[in-house]
Amino acid sequence: MVIVIMGVSGSGKTTIGRALAETLHWGFSDADDFHSPANVEKMKNGIPLTDEDREPWLRGIRAAIERWKRDEPGHVLACSALKGSYREILGQNDPEVKFVYLQGGFDLICQRLKERKSHFFNPALLRSQFDALEYPKDALVVDVSKEPQEIISAILVAIQQVGSKKEELRKKGEAPA
Repeated sequence: MVIVIMGVSGSGKTTIGRALAETLHWGFSDADDFHSPANVEKMKNGIPLTDEDREPWLRGIRAAIERWKRDEPGHVLACSALKGSYREILGQNDPEVKFVYLQGGFDLICQRLKERKSHFFNPALLRSQFDALEYPKDALVVDVSKEPQEIISAILVAIQQVGSKKEELRKKGEAPA
Protein backbone atom coordinates (compact mmCIF):
# COMPACT_ATOMS: atom_id res chain seq x y z
CA MET A 1 0.00 0.00 0.00
CA VAL A 2 1.08 3.57 -0.68
CA ILE A 3 -0.45 6.32 1.44
CA VAL A 4 -0.39 9.77 -0.13
CA ILE A 5 -0.57 12.56 2.46
CA MET A 6 -1.99 15.48 0.49
CA GLY A 7 -2.87 19.12 0.99
CA VAL A 8 -1.60 22.63 0.42
CA SER A 9 1.90 23.66 1.37
CA GLY A 10 2.20 24.16 5.11
CA SER A 11 -0.55 21.67 6.01
CA GLY A 12 1.95 19.28 7.60
CA LYS A 13 2.35 16.69 4.86
CA THR A 14 6.03 16.05 5.49
CA THR A 15 5.78 16.11 9.28
CA ILE A 16 2.79 13.75 9.35
CA GLY A 17 4.10 11.59 6.52
CA ARG A 18 7.50 11.02 8.14
CA ALA A 19 5.96 10.23 11.52
CA LEU A 20 3.40 7.87 9.97
CA ALA A 21 6.08 6.06 7.96
CA GLU A 22 8.23 5.72 11.07
CA THR A 23 5.28 4.34 13.05
CA LEU A 24 4.49 1.78 10.32
CA HIS A 25 8.18 1.02 9.61
CA TRP A 26 7.59 1.97 5.98
CA GLY A 27 9.57 4.09 3.56
CA PHE A 28 8.88 7.80 3.19
CA SER A 29 9.28 10.17 0.25
CA ASP A 30 8.48 13.82 -0.29
CA ALA A 31 7.13 14.75 -3.72
CA ASP A 32 9.11 18.00 -3.52
CA ASP A 33 12.23 15.91 -4.14
CA PHE A 34 10.85 14.96 -7.58
CA HIS A 35 10.59 18.56 -8.83
CA SER A 36 12.93 19.74 -11.55
CA PRO A 37 15.35 22.57 -10.73
CA ALA A 38 13.27 24.83 -13.02
CA ASN A 39 10.09 24.11 -11.03
CA VAL A 40 11.86 24.78 -7.73
CA GLU A 41 13.20 28.07 -9.09
CA LYS A 42 9.72 29.13 -10.21
CA MET A 43 8.26 28.41 -6.78
CA LYS A 44 11.12 30.23 -5.00
CA ASN A 45 10.27 33.26 -7.11
CA GLY A 46 6.57 33.09 -6.30
CA ILE A 47 5.54 31.85 -9.75
CA PRO A 48 2.78 29.21 -9.64
CA LEU A 49 3.47 26.01 -11.57
CA THR A 50 1.30 25.20 -14.56
CA ASP A 51 -0.19 21.80 -15.33
CA GLU A 52 2.49 21.48 -18.03
CA ASP A 53 5.18 22.09 -15.40
CA ARG A 54 3.65 19.42 -13.20
CA GLU A 55 3.10 16.71 -15.83
CA PRO A 56 6.63 15.19 -15.83
CA TRP A 57 6.78 15.61 -12.03
CA LEU A 58 3.55 13.65 -11.57
CA ARG A 59 4.61 10.94 -14.04
CA GLY A 60 7.91 10.52 -12.19
CA ILE A 61 6.07 10.15 -8.90
CA ARG A 62 3.67 7.60 -10.41
CA ALA A 63 6.63 5.52 -11.62
CA ALA A 64 8.05 5.64 -8.08
CA ILE A 65 4.66 4.55 -6.66
CA GLU A 66 4.74 1.50 -8.93
CA ARG A 67 8.27 0.65 -7.69
CA TRP A 68 7.24 1.07 -4.04
CA LYS A 69 4.20 -1.15 -4.52
CA ARG A 70 6.38 -3.81 -6.11
CA ASP A 71 9.42 -3.60 -3.82
CA GLU A 72 8.18 -2.48 -0.38
CA PRO A 73 5.59 -3.62 2.15
CA GLY A 74 4.28 -0.03 2.29
CA HIS A 75 5.32 3.54 1.59
CA VAL A 76 4.16 7.02 2.61
CA LEU A 77 4.36 9.93 0.16
CA ALA A 78 3.89 13.60 1.03
CA CYS A 79 2.44 15.27 -2.07
CA SER A 80 0.16 18.25 -2.59
CA ALA A 81 -2.02 16.39 -5.16
CA LEU A 82 -4.28 19.44 -5.34
CA LYS A 83 -6.35 18.55 -8.39
CA GLY A 84 -8.41 15.49 -9.16
CA SER A 85 -6.51 15.04 -12.43
CA TYR A 86 -3.23 14.91 -10.48
CA ARG A 87 -4.66 12.30 -8.10
CA GLU A 88 -5.80 10.24 -11.10
CA ILE A 89 -2.22 10.15 -12.39
CA LEU A 90 -0.90 9.27 -8.95
CA GLY A 91 -3.29 6.36 -8.55
CA GLN A 92 -6.66 7.53 -7.29
CA ASN A 93 -8.31 4.46 -8.85
CA ASP A 94 -5.55 2.10 -7.70
CA PRO A 95 -6.79 0.07 -4.69
CA GLU A 96 -3.23 0.01 -3.33
CA VAL A 97 -2.99 3.83 -3.17
CA LYS A 98 -4.84 5.66 -0.38
CA PHE A 99 -5.13 9.44 -0.08
CA VAL A 100 -5.21 11.35 3.21
CA TYR A 101 -6.19 15.01 2.91
CA LEU A 102 -4.77 17.30 5.59
CA GLN A 103 -7.43 20.00 5.67
CA GLY A 104 -6.96 23.38 7.31
CA GLY A 105 -8.01 26.98 6.93
CA PHE A 106 -6.06 29.60 5.04
CA ASP A 107 -5.16 31.69 8.12
CA LEU A 108 -3.78 28.74 10.11
CA ILE A 109 -1.69 27.43 7.24
CA CYS A 110 -0.48 30.91 6.26
CA GLN A 111 0.78 31.38 9.82
CA ARG A 112 2.60 28.04 9.67
CA LEU A 113 4.28 29.03 6.40
CA LYS A 114 5.45 32.32 7.88
CA GLU A 115 7.10 30.41 10.74
CA ARG A 116 8.79 27.88 8.45
CA LYS A 117 12.42 28.68 7.74
CA SER A 118 13.99 25.98 5.59
CA HIS A 119 11.73 25.43 2.58
CA PHE A 120 11.77 26.82 -0.96
CA PHE A 121 8.00 27.40 -1.15
CA ASN A 122 7.15 31.10 -1.32
CA PRO A 123 4.23 31.80 1.08
CA ALA A 124 2.82 34.20 -1.52
CA LEU A 125 1.79 31.10 -3.51
CA LEU A 126 -0.54 29.79 -0.80
CA ARG A 127 -3.62 31.54 -2.19
CA SER A 128 -3.00 29.97 -5.62
CA GLN A 129 -2.85 26.54 -3.97
CA PHE A 130 -6.15 27.06 -2.18
CA ASP A 131 -7.66 28.29 -5.46
CA ALA A 132 -6.39 25.20 -7.32
CA LEU A 133 -7.42 22.71 -4.62
CA GLU A 134 -10.19 20.37 -5.69
CA TYR A 135 -11.72 18.70 -2.65
CA PRO A 136 -10.92 14.97 -2.79
CA LYS A 137 -13.98 12.71 -2.85
CA ASP A 138 -12.34 9.45 -1.81
CA ALA A 139 -9.76 10.55 0.73
CA LEU A 140 -9.60 10.33 4.47
CA VAL A 141 -9.97 13.96 5.62
CA VAL A 142 -8.09 15.00 8.76
CA ASP A 143 -8.19 18.41 10.47
CA VAL A 144 -4.66 19.86 10.62
CA SER A 145 -5.40 21.92 13.71
CA LYS A 146 -5.10 18.72 15.74
CA GLU A 147 -1.84 17.57 17.29
CA PRO A 148 0.34 15.43 14.99
CA GLN A 149 -0.16 12.30 17.11
CA GLU A 150 -3.95 12.69 16.88
CA ILE A 151 -3.70 12.98 13.11
CA ILE A 152 -1.48 9.91 12.88
CA SER A 153 -3.83 7.94 15.14
CA ALA A 154 -6.81 8.83 12.92
CA ILE A 155 -4.90 7.64 9.85
CA LEU A 156 -3.88 4.39 11.54
CA VAL A 157 -7.49 3.67 12.57
CA ALA A 158 -8.67 4.27 8.99
CA ILE A 159 -5.96 1.98 7.56
CA GLN A 160 -6.91 -0.72 10.03
CA GLN A 161 -10.60 -0.40 9.04
CA VAL A 162 -9.71 -0.73 5.35
CA GLY A 163 -7.61 -3.80 6.10
CA SER A 164 -10.38 -5.38 8.19
CA LYS A 165 -12.96 -4.77 5.46
CA LYS A 166 -10.66 -6.32 2.83
CA GLU A 167 -10.09 -9.36 5.03
CA GLU A 168 -13.83 -9.75 5.61
CA LEU A 169 -14.51 -9.62 1.85
CA ARG A 170 -11.67 -12.06 1.18
CA LYS A 171 -13.12 -14.56 3.67
CA LYS A 172 -16.49 -14.28 1.94
CA GLY A 173 -14.80 -14.89 -1.40
CA GLU A 174 -15.68 -11.42 -2.66
CA ALA A 175 -12.17 -9.99 -2.86
CA PRO A 176 -8.82 -11.31 -4.07
CA ALA A 177 -6.36 -12.58 -1.48
